[in-house]
Amino acid sequence: MQQLDWIILTLTLLFIVVYGVYKTKGSKNVQEYILGNKETNWWTVGLSVMATQASAITFLSTPGQAYHDGMGFVQFYFGLPIAMVVICYTFIPIFHRLKVFTAYEYLEQRFDLKTRSFASVIFLIQRGLGTGFTIYAPAIILSTILGWNLNLLIIIIGILVIIYTTSGGTKAVNVTQKQQMFVIMSGMFITFYLILHYLPNEMTLSNAMHIAGANDKMKIVDFSFDPETRYTFWSGIAGGFFLFLAYFGTDQSQVGRYLSGKSDRESQMGLIMNGFLKVPMQFFILLTGVMVFVFFQFNPVPLHFNPNNKALVEKSQYADQYHNLEKQLDALTEEKKEYNLLYIDHLNQNYDNPILRDELVAIAGKEKDLRDQAKDLISKVDGKAETNDKDYVFIHFILHYLPNGLIGLLLAVIISAAMSSSASGLTALASTTAIDIYRRNIKGERSEKHFVNATQYFTILWGIIAILFACVSALFENLIQLVNIIGSVFYGTVLGIFLVGFYIKYVKANAMFWSAIISQSTIIVIYYFAIHIHPGDEKLGYLWLNFIGAILTILLGLLFQVVSKKETIKA
Repeated sequence: MQQLDWIILTLTLLFIVVYGVYKTKGSKNVQEYILGNKETNWWTVGLSVMATQASAITFLSTPGQAYHDGMGFVQFYFGLPIAMVVICYTFIPIFHRLKVFTAYEYLEQRFDLKTRSFASVIFLIQRGLGTGFTIYAPAIILSTILGWNLNLLIIIIGILVIIYTTSGGTKAVNVTQKQQMFVIMSGMFITFYLILHYLPNEMTLSNAMHIAGANDKMKIVDFSFDPETRYTFWSGIAGGFFLFLAYFGTDQSQVGRYLSGKSDRESQMGLIMNGFLKVPMQFFILLTGVMVFVFFQFNPVPLHFNPNNKALVEKSQYADQYHNLEKQLDALTEEKKEYNLLYIDHLNQNYDNPILRDELVAIAGKEKDLRDQAKDLISKVDGKAETNDKDYVFIHFILHYLPNGLIGLLLAVIISAAMSSSASGLTALASTTAIDIYRRNIKGERSEKHFVNATQYFTILWGIIAILFACVSALFENLIQLVNIIGSVFYGTVLGIFLVGFYIKYVKANAMFWSAIISQSTIIVIYYFAIHIHPGDEKLGYLWLNFIGAILTILLGLLFQVVSKKETIKA
């Protein structure tokens, strides 16, 4: 990195912290600190909702996901627009009418305290983990660039987030996220343009799509009913719908964003905005990753994208074998470039040569084999080393091929996104702890200022916990999948509780509580035996956990209520 990159990166991070503190300090009551005094307009709600979900993991991992596996991941978001409609017409009017600070307050009014507390604790567990990962992601970037200690960087980034989040609460999150989303999307569009600019002169966007397609990167929709296939149209519509219904409808990090809206209509319009823009945004980010793949069909590509693993093996007895694999990849890269240029020439003559397509597929297979051999060497050096390098693909491209200045901007984009999402998570964790746990159980009267201070203290506490989670986390396939897996394990049960509360008045408190306990335990068992112990060969796509958890909670609630009613009649 050059001096200009450091200046841009440093000024961006300082601006976020200083601006957030300056604009929002001095909240006088709980409503102002947690709900931003309910003064947020619809487009700020929409941008805040998008920024909360679009963490650094999105901009760090998604391009790498597309580089390796293609566009299929976009199916994950197919259920999102439908979920937005349901939330707008059911969840938002109820939450606003009851004037709740958190989503879980509703559960005590509908069921009882233990159901509210159970849902709150589930949220605190999964969001605490998720917030830790959003801090961990950008720390990987800086540790890779600077060679600094990873845990030290996690602590530094975490402290920056804690400062302005503790100072201003929800207002601080809202006012900074507007600027962050502008910087984020500007940086991504500039990067996409430069990738196309760097491709060979005779190459068009259509040519690039053909090359990606020849390498099986452009398969967007898979209508397979195979439950072992991770991303399909059906898992996106069904599992994705339940995941996003749970995330946006019951996760306080998102509920808090639209509870701060001026009115029902402002909150609803903000969510509809998110529903319209989220899928195209994810499609664009994935397409950027695919274009990075196309770029590397004509430029030198590393044998392994994680420089830490490369340094590890180069210091070992396997260094010569690794360097031999690199030489083979260099030769293969030249061959790959020649075939791709020939393929482009045929495409420009309106001929999609099937022989050349097959040759490109064969070369891709050889390259994959070399990469697998490199991973085997890394595992021999350190059996605990994470050999999956998807999260390092985009970083490598940024550092080695973007011009000075833009490198700093792109790093600022990713780190800003991490700070934005982490701030929303900390605000939600603190408000849930303060309102659903602390205020609900404290004895005696307390002033508004007392609860504001308590929420600030809980913000600091959860910030420290998130930092600790980040320090002990390790890559699992890739970060964006890990966060979604954690959500899928927990979200279904909580969503089932809310759906019963909204739509099935027949089910009462005890039946709901025990059905939730059994459902959550069952989902954890299913995850362990069908997914966790079969890495890379799962027996069930994790998105289905959301669907199973929600449906199981609803059915068990109905069953327990019927049994309970019969026992009451007999008595």
